[in-house]
Amino acid sequence: MHAVAAISQSALAHNLSVVRSYAPNSKIISMVKSNAYGHHLDLVKPLLQADILAVSELSEVRSLRKLTNKPILLLPGIFNETDLQEAIKLNCHLVFHDLSQLTVIKNSKDPINLWIKVDTGMHRLGLPIDQLEQTLSQLKNHLNIHIETVMTHFACADEPTHIKNSQQYDTFSKLNIQHYSRSMANSAAIMSLDKSHFDYVRPGIMLYGASPFSNINEQLMPAMKLSAPILSLKTIKAGESVGYGATWTAKKDSRIVTIGIGYGDGYPRHAKTGTPVMINNTLCKLVGRVSMDLICADIGDLEVSVGDIAILWGDSKLRVETVASYSDTISYELLTGVSSRVSFIQSA
Repeated sequence: MHAVAAISQSALAHNLSVVRSYAPNSKIISMVKSNAYGHHLDLVKPLLQADILAVSELSEVRSLRKLTNKPILLLPGIFNETDLQEAIKLNCHLVFHDLSQLTVIKNSKDPINLWIKVDTGMHRLGLPIDQLEQTLSQLKNHLNIHIETVMTHFACADEPTHIKNSQQYDTFSKLNIQHYSRSMANSAAIMSLDKSHFDYVRPGIMLYGASPFSNINEQLMPAMKLSAPILSLKTIKAGESVGYGATWTAKKDSRIVTIGIGYGDGYPRHAKTGTPVMINNTLCKLVGRVSMDLICADIGDLEVSVGDIAILWGDSKLRVETVASYSDTISYELLTGVSSRVSFIQSA
């Protein structure tokens, strides 16, 4: 018996429909990078119904090409001739964000669909604003290059009142790019800044049922349910401790279960005592340190047997956002961090 991650097809389809309800006039780019945010590319087929898919690695393009013929946007673009040829063969749209990419792209004898990324203030990837006009002029004179879209990325959209959001929007909306499609909105902007939707929206975390904000959004349905079996049940006396370092000591006689999951499976090592764990539809509390293979929980008076299944996240009563907050991290890290030791299965 071991940990299982069940990926709900109905939840994925529902979340995609939520995106459509927020941005009915925009095309949708499903962000399926990082192996579909840890959900596995072959288990997120409802998300492949979007207009375009987006990944960060050619290896993910290869995997997707076994599943769909939809256009695939390669986010970091390419930097050498070998990758360019493979990307073209796999029908990729390429992101252009740095002048060092120019030589490889200009020399291509094959048609290229190009997305130009401009830096409006995040200062990660993207052409500086003062290079955009000249770069567009250079590229549009090449018969084999079709400039599909100009795009940018928010730095602080998960904080809707942050002044940088309006600054970036104003910068982007004033660019002289009327002849091109535009893309700006990630999950947070889709849900909080309608005017940034433009022609393409790029939902990521919301597709998987987690909120891009600090609060949980009940509109979204968790797509990954992570569970593991109970391996042991014992009663310890008041004053006895549990786990490495003896960091938790029982204040009274307590019934403790040991669950077959740990940081080796991707459960967060820094989850604090008190982190909720759901057993038989009841929220119990994690006690002691998370170890590589095991965690422990105080079950109080709950009726539990060895072999019962504990849910670590992915239920309406226990969202991944909650576990992340108890672990001083974000849901993105937890979802993408589930390890290969866990069995991934498709669920309804």
